[in-house]
Amino acid sequence: MAKVGVVLSGCGVFDGSEIHEAVITLLALDRAGAEIICMAPNAPQLHVVNHLTGEVAEGESRNILVESARIARGAIKDMATVTAADIDALVLPGGFGAAKNLCDFAINGPECQVNPEVSRLVSEVVAAKKPLAAICIAPALIARILSQAGKAPQVTIGTDPGTAEAINAMGAVHINKTVEEFVVDENLNILTTPAYMLAGSIKEAADGIEATIQDLMTRL
Repeated sequence: MAKVGVVLSGCGVFDGSEIHEAVITLLALDRAGAEIICMAPNAPQLHVVNHLTGEVAEGESRNILVESARIARGAIKDMATVTAADIDALVLPGGFGAAKNLCDFAINGPECQVNPEVSRLVSEVVAAKKPLAAICIAPALIARILSQAGKAPQVTIGTDPGTAEAINAMGAVHINKTVEEFVVDENLNILTTPAYMLAGSIKEAADGIEATIQDLMTRL
C-alpha cells in the first residue's frame, strides 16, 4: 500500500488548512487505496481568525499541529519526525494556513520564508523524485523552495494575475489553468491545481483535486 503524506496547516480557511480541500484530498487518497500520513509543523500559527466575522482574534494563539489534528481526527505526526523515506508521495492542501503558517507568502509575497521543516521535507521528496501535489495557494511555497534550490517548477494557482506574477518573480513558471485542470511538471514530478483559488463551490474544488490525486496515484 502506497504511503502518502498530507501536510496540514491548521484548521480553517482563513488561518489554516482549507477544510473542504483537505477532506476532499483525504477522501480521494483513501478511495485510491493509499495509506495516509497526516502531518503538520509543531509551531504557533501566525494568528487566529474568527471564521464567523473574518476578524483576527486579538490575544489568541493556537498551535498548527494541534489545530491540524482536528481534521486528521487525532491521527497526525509532528512534521519534524517525518522524512521522505517514510512516504511515497506528498500532498499539500491549500487555505491561508499554507501562506501564513507553512510560509509567510501572505505577508511577504515573493520574498517569503518557508517553515524549515516544510522546506526540508519538500526538498527531500523532490530530490527522491517522488510525486508531490500542491493545491490552491500551496504551489507558491513550492515555487519558493525549489526556486531557491536553482530549479524552476511549472505550477498553477489558476488565473489570478497578482499571485501568478509573484510566483514568476520567485523564479518559477506559472501556467494559467481552469478550476478542473492541473499542471504536471514532469521533470520535477510535481502536480498543482487551483481548487478554491478559482472554485465557486465544493464540487468545483473537488473536480480538480480528485483529478490531481488520481494522476498522482498513477505515479507510485
